[in-house]
Amino acid sequence: MSTAGELSVDAAVRAIRSGPRGPRVGAIFDFGGTVVHGFTLPSGPGRLLRRRGARGALAEGLLTSIRGARGEGEYERFLQRTMHTWAGHSESELTELGENLFRRTIYGHLYPEAWRLIRAHEAAGHTIVLATCLTRFQVLPAAAELGIEHVLYTAMATEDGILTGHVDGKPLWRNGKADAVRRFALARDIDLTESYAYADSAPDLPLLELAGHPTAVNPAPRTAMEATERGWPVLSFRPRRAAGIGDIARTAAGFTGLLGGAVVGALAKSGTRDQRRMADSMIGVAAEATLRTTGVRIRITGARHARQPRPAVFVFNHQSQFDMVVLAEVLGSGFTGIVKQEVTSNPIFGPLLRFAGATFIDRSDTAGAKAALAPVVDTLRGGLSLVIAPEGTRSLTPRVGRFKKGAFHIAIQAGVPVIPIVIRNAGEIAWRNSAVVRKGVVDVAVLAPIDVSGWDPQEMDDEVERVRQLFVETLLDWPAPDADAALSTR
Repeated sequence: MSTAGELSVDAAVRAIRSGPRGPRVGAIFDFGGTVVHGFTLPSGPGRLLRRRGARGALAEGLLTSIRGARGEGEYERFLQRTMHTWAGHSESELTELGENLFRRTIYGHLYPEAWRLIRAHEAAGHTIVLATCLTRFQVLPAAAELGIEHVLYTAMATEDGILTGHVDGKPLWRNGKADAVRRFALARDIDLTESYAYADSAPDLPLLELAGHPTAVNPAPRTAMEATERGWPVLSFRPRRAAGIGDIARTAAGFTGLLGGAVVGALAKSGTRDQRRMADSMIGVAAEATLRTTGVRIRITGARHARQPRPAVFVFNHQSQFDMVVLAEVLGSGFTGIVKQEVTSNPIFGPLLRFAGATFIDRSDTAGAKAALAPVVDTLRGGLSLVIAPEGTRSLTPRVGRFKKGAFHIAIQAGVPVIPIVIRNAGEIAWRNSAVVRKGVVDVAVLAPIDVSGWDPQEMDDEVERVRQLFVETLLDWPAPDADAALSTR
């Protein structure tokens, strides 16, 4: 049989949308190498972890096995190592360590391409499953962030909450994983002949063979050969790399450009003695200098909505500190923002945002935050637009969190529209917990203005959720570039 060949993620998403729907269709994802790009710690950091004692050894074992084993011997060594190292430690300790490692490191290795596929299956009403030979300590934090309820993993035996150093039951390896998926499908009345499976390595061939729609993801040589012979489609996800010396150098240049551009921009309009004009000039020049020195380009779709109507409340999905530069490039001038109080301690963004007239709020003080927002309505009525992240905090992945209502209350009171700004790829340019900026392209879609004048402030949960869904749908089905996109790309 001839191979179906290389498939783009866009084509895969289209195929999911046009295929069977409903919970009887399963979408089974292998974890390491398919949903997350695994990594091996270099010798230096590895030694440092070992020097930190037992907890360092636990962390090393959790991290270095994320990719998943490619062969029988490798998996046996993983089990022997984990059984020996983890024996005597509590479940709660491993759970806490796994969650901390995910928030600090592992989240940055999740494939955005896999995230798109998962969201497409979710939209089709499919039953999504993560199936892995690893343990729950490694996979459950990622499953929670991805919104995946069903997870099949290799269970570790415990006594009174303490790991014994043995596997509880059969490891989910090779046929063991396929058997676990088969049992799950039987219990949930899932039709595997209509279901999808995604995996990368040869031990997962039995899993791929179960599904009516198997796909080889970043396939190892044996898996690639099988895919060719059986006509399976192949997807290639781009590996998430650690920051290199070039990234660090560009980041340093970017901060220099940001500060230098801010000073030059402010001084250029200092003769006017108009702080607003100085702030607009500062923001524009600083953003341009930062983009130029870091090698980041902004590609905008729907730029006309960013220019009019004004004033407006612009709401955006928040993934990284670099979002501030992105928004400055998109909006140009005539806006200010609402940011969390903690940003005031940032030696760079704090003073710049203060000069630009940003409103700082303490999210832990609800009453104080509401009082701080009251003057913002007058700011809008005076002609200055406002930028707010309704999620309230940065997310670890492209997942769009629950929207708070503050931005919408302000728009209603000021009598201005709400304009969604959907940002894609910013979390890859600058990871949530990292100051390093990587070279690349950030896509931005500015959606049509939303008239909120008829909303009831006491009954607008459904309206706010519909706005959030616009972000979810746009990230899943990105709009085609328009004439504005080419003009706005640096």
